[in-house]
Amino acid sequence: MLIKTFGSAVQGVNAYTVTVEVSVSAGAKYFLVGLPDNAIKEGEQRIESALAQYGYKLKRQKTIINMAPADIRKEGAAYDLTIAMGMLAAGGQLAADKLSQYMIMGELSLDGSLRPIKGVLPIAIQARKEGFKGIILPARNAREAAIVNNLDVIGVENIKEAIDFLNDELDIQPVKVDTRDVFQNSANQYAADFSDVQGQENIKRALEIAAAGGHNVIMIGPPGAGKTMLAKRLPSILPPLSMHEALETTKIHSVAGKLGEVSSLLSTRPYRAPHHTISDVALVGGGGIPQPGEISLAHNGVLFLDELPEFKRTALEVMRQPLEERRVTISRAKTTLDFPANFMLIASMNPCPCGFYNHPEKECVCAPGLVQRYLNKVSGPLLDRIDLHVEVTPVTFDEMTATRKSEDSETIRQRVVRAREIQRERFNEFDYMHSNAMMPSQMVKEICQISDAGRTLLKTAMERLGLSARAYDRILKVSRTIADLADSEEIKIEHLAEAIQYRSLDRDGWAG
Repeated sequence: MLIKTFGSAVQGVNAYTVTVEVSVSAGAKYFLVGLPDNAIKEGEQRIESALAQYGYKLKRQKTIINMAPADIRKEGAAYDLTIAMGMLAAGGQLAADKLSQYMIMGELSLDGSLRPIKGVLPIAIQARKEGFKGIILPARNAREAAIVNNLDVIGVENIKEAIDFLNDELDIQPVKVDTRDVFQNSANQYAADFSDVQGQENIKRALEIAAAGGHNVIMIGPPGAGKTMLAKRLPSILPPLSMHEALETTKIHSVAGKLGEVSSLLSTRPYRAPHHTISDVALVGGGGIPQPGEISLAHNGVLFLDELPEFKRTALEVMRQPLEERRVTISRAKTTLDFPANFMLIASMNPCPCGFYNHPEKECVCAPGLVQRYLNKVSGPLLDRIDLHVEVTPVTFDEMTATRKSEDSETIRQRVVRAREIQRERFNEFDYMHSNAMMPSQMVKEICQISDAGRTLLKTAMERLGLSARAYDRILKVSRTIADLADSEEIKIEHLAEAIQYRSLDRDGWAG
C-alpha cells in the first residue's frame, strides 16, 4: 500500500514542499531514502516509542519511505510526525482521507509529545501557496503559523491528538490570530525611550538625522558617556514597521528559531547587539546548514557594534558587501542562498585604548602613536560606508540632575516619519530605494544640488579640515536629510554646515 504525506523544508528564508511516500509490502526490512540526515534516520526509534505510549505498534513489514525531491538533502527532526502519520496510514491504523489536505510537521519526544520546530512561518506561507487546507504542527508553534490567513492551523500537543484528528475522532478548532490587531496593539512599544536620556542633545540630533535618512553612524567617546544607552533607543524613533516589513522580519527570526512560544508577529524594529568576540559566520550568516546571521536578524532594524575596534578585522570586512547590497549571499557547492540584510549600522568606540583621548577632565595615558594605531583597526572601506561620525562627550553633573523633561521618542519619531515620507515620494519610481542613504553617486549629483555659496563652504571645509574625498558624497547625503527634516526643498548653507561637522574621523590629524 502506498501513502503520501506532506512536509516542508526551509532553504534560506523560503520553504519548499517535501513529499513523504510510504510503501508497505511483504517483507521485514525498513528503508529510508531521499537524502535524509542522521536526525531523520534516528526518527524511527522516536516514532516507535511515541506510538507505544498510546498502544500503537508499527507492523513488521517491508517499509520503504522516500522523501521527494530525492536529490535535495533533508535535515532535522521536524519530519517525525510526517513520517509517523504515513506509516500508520500505510499500515491501516489511520484514515488516509485527510492526509492530502494537510501539511504535517513536528518533532516527537519518546513520550509522544511534540517539540516546537523552526521556520514555521515560511512553511505555513508555502502551505497556503500550494493550496493545502491546513497545517498540523506542535501547539507551541500554532500562533506563529496562524499569522498566515486562509489556512487552518491545527496545533497538537502530542501524536495521539494528531491521530484522532485525522481519524475524525477529535475536533480541534483551528488557531486564529487577528494579525492586524496584534500588529497595531504592539507596534512601537519599546522598553527604552529618549526621554530617559539627560543631556547629549547634539547626539540625539545626530541620531534623529540618521533615523530620518537611514544613515549609518559611529559614535566616538570615553567610557560612560552614554553611547550604548543612546544606541538602544534608536529603534524607538525609526518609522513604524509596515505589515510587509513585519512579515519579512518575522520570517528571518522564525528560520533562526528566535521567536518565543507566545510570539506570532514582530511588530517592533529589531535591535541586535552582538559581542565583539563574534565569529564571521555568526555575524553574516552561513554554516553547514546555512542560517541567518546577526546582520539578517537586524533586517529592518538596528545592528549595534559596541567597541568596534575590538571586533575581529575579518568579521568587520565581510560586512562591507551586505552594507552596500542590503543582502548577504551565501554560496555552497549545490546552492546559493540570499538572506535579507537591510539594517542601520550603529557603532561605538573609545577614542583610544585607555578611553580618555580628548577627554575634558581626564588625561590620556596612551603612548605616542598608539591612538592612531587603535583607530586604524577600523578600515577605511568600512568607514567609507558610515555617513555620520559623532563625538560623544561626558554628561555634566548639571545635565544629569536637571529637572527639565527630555524630548520623548514619539515626538522625535513624528519628525522622522515626515522626512521619510518626503524621501518615499522622491524615490517613488525606484523599488530598491527608499531613503537618502541608499542613493548612488550619480543620483547624489542630481538630487543634492547646492548653491555657489554652499559649494564654496564645502570646498573650504574640505581644505581646512583635511576631509577625505570619500566624505564629499556623505556630506551631501546627510545635508539632504537635514533639509528634509526642515521641510526644505533646497539644501541651505546651515544644512551643509551641520552635515560637515559629522565627519570627525575624516579630519587629518584628528588623532594627533
